[in-house]
Amino acid sequence: MPHHEHDLPRHTADQIERANESGRTPVVFIHGLWLLPSSWDRWAALAEEQGYVALTPGWPDDPETVAEANEHPEVFAGKTVGQVADHYHEIIEALDRRPAVIGHSFGGLLAQILAGRGLAAATVAIDPAPFRGVLPLPVSALRVASVVIANPANWWRAVPLTYDQFRYGFANAVTEEEAKELFDTFAVPAPGAPLFQAATANVNPWTEAKVDSANPERGPLLIVSGERDHTVPRAITEAEFERQQRNPGITEFVEIPGRGHSLTIDHGWREVAETSLDFIRRFTA
Repeated sequence: MPHHEHDLPRHTADQIERANESGRTPVVFIHGLWLLPSSWDRWAALAEEQGYVALTPGWPDDPETVAEANEHPEVFAGKTVGQVADHYHEIIEALDRRPAVIGHSFGGLLAQILAGRGLAAATVAIDPAPFRGVLPLPVSALRVASVVIANPANWWRAVPLTYDQFRYGFANAVTEEEAKELFDTFAVPAPGAPLFQAATANVNPWTEAKVDSANPERGPLLIVSGERDHTVPRAITEAEFERQQRNPGITEFVEIPGRGHSLTIDHGWREVAETSLDFIRRFTA
């Protein structure tokens, strides 16, 4: 794939340049729906403390701030899984060293797509969205997805979550007070398309929501599951783990007790971050 680094946002190009100059192992963080790259700021700082160089690139056209995102939701509209995967592919190709990749939710699906393309030194997928071949459809996951997929017009729209939807989908395992704080601090609109793509992956042979789980270049993979996650319940993460275990690479699964889909951003983020970075450390210099 040709380099179009001039097409990448300035701050992403700067992060790539900084990573390449550092000579350290890069860790690329990929966020999911309804969050921005800034949701990884504490993780990035921890990774840097541990000797990595952290990159937190956005999806194409991500705004810088939550306020800006809520003011201009239309910038999120129409992004598809394939388009976003290719965007991160281009970023990783511009790095001098093969990075570790950590993704949450749809970012965890994207991380597995990129690993399946042989681009990652090690991968952590945290409560990752499902891909083709992952069959369980738990009621709670359908309830979250229906926020978007109940209306076919949402394919081309950006869809925000109400507080109640966020409370159910992300913040069900924290206090009401923390849930409100997380909603105000982190929640932004999200493109509808990826949720339709995940929902139809098993009936669409041409789906972009597919992962090459057999590629021997995939490298080591850890799937992290929050025990109380409504959006991506254990039935989904376990089914992903089953499919990924066909890979010759190391494939591991860990459940974090008592945690919901907000596990990367809530008060317990550090436990998840340390679990993720401990895994990566085993396979990177």
